Amino acid sequence: MRLLALPMTLIVIAVLVYLLVTLARGAKPASGRTTGGARWEADTVMENGWTLIVVRKVAPGRNGPVEVTRQTVRAIRDDDPNWDDLYREGMLEARNRVSTLEIESG
Repeated sequence: MRLLALPMTLIVIAVLVYLLVTLARGAKPASGRTTGGARWEADTVMENGWTLIVVRKVAPGRNGPVEVTRQTVRAIRDDDPNWDDLYREGMLEARNRVSTLEIESG
């Protein structure tokens, strides 16, 4: 019986250390994506001669923020003569959509 006491003690200590380390790091969700603490934000993306005004949901990730989803609010050609006005209108619409999405997800 004493022969089994030492290995059992070591196993119990190992399990306790594992549990303490897991609790100290914080529990990871079962899925690979983190949605806790996610927030909606308005953003601008420039690509291929277009300015895209987008609303995106960003969640904290292991290596920094992770984009969970994105909605394009408006696409404006970079050479459009009314770019400034269209950009302001698009950002206003994007901020309104962020506000609505935050209320609905809260």
